[in-house]
Amino acid sequence: MDPELIQPFGVYVTPAGQLIVCASKSNTVIQVNREGNTKLATIASQLIRQVSVCCNTNIQQIIVGLIENNKLIVMELQ
Repeated sequence: MDPELIQPFGVYVTPAGQLIVCASKSNTVIQVNREGNTKLATIASQLIRQVSVCCNTNIQQIIVGLIENNKLIVMELQ
């Protein structure tokens, strides 16, 4: 098991078929291939209890919802 993918919670499928996954226990948001078996990138780390993820490809942003403090984090895509 990948230590950055403990307790996957929220998943977003990109237009290319890749997955953006919130891993609530490992406090990360990672990108994996369409089969879900190869990590492509760590998008964010050291988050606290993220549970949802969405991507706005029109303006190149990822939005992550945090359950612990009822906040949204907006990150620019690289």
